[in-house]
Amino acid sequence: MSKNCAVCIISGGMDSALSAKIAKNSGYDIIAIHFNYGQKTQNKELVAYEKIVEDLSAKESYIIDLDFFKQIGATALIDDNLEIPTEGIKPGVPITYVPYRNGIFLSIAAAVAQKHLAKAIYIGVVEEDSSGYPDCRESFIKSIEKSINLGLNDGFDIKIETPLIHLSKADIVKKSLELGVKLEHTWSCYKNEDKACGVCDSCRLRLKGFKEAGVKDPIEYQTS
Repeated sequence: MSKNCAVCIISGGMDSALSAKIAKNSGYDIIAIHFNYGQKTQNKELVAYEKIVEDLSAKESYIIDLDFFKQIGATALIDDNLEIPTEGIKPGVPITYVPYRNGIFLSIAAAVAQKHLAKAIYIGVVEEDSSGYPDCRESFIKSIEKSINLGLNDGFDIKIETPLIHLSKADIVKKSLELGVKLEHTWSCYKNEDKACGVCDSCRLRLKGFKEAGVKDPIEYQTS
């Protein structure tokens, strides 16, 4: 393994796929990491992740199960008693927010980065045009980067790269097409694993991005 490597958190969605592609184009060998945490589209996201990893020619892949998220619950992404909202994006933190998910993901990614002496961790968080998740904010990322480095070996510093954080979804679609990201291999829907629902917040944001970019989304959606 080259020491010029980056750990890329890849959910299977187009944001993380683009983030990892940017890392690849920056000259890094890719160490891919994916988390199964009991999300309702876990199986489909894993399939998407594996396709993205193949597209990237990743040097190594970690698939990590975080079953404890099911015990915590408190989010419609996991709890079967909570419905995924489909009425449109509303102000405030939605019920699909998984408490401190990115903080936990980044902490685990830091341990993997320490093992491989990676130069950076890439995560596809988006602050400008997102669902309002607090752990996608730039201020949070900067803060946890500082805390992570305080907990790593002396002399080893890791940079958390967020190349999408100020992009709109339309920008992300355009950049993905420019860099050759295979968007047909990505998955964004919170509800379904066959055809995307088209009405959950994640689908709405994705469709909005494609519409504003002036191109058709290559994945299939349910008809109304």
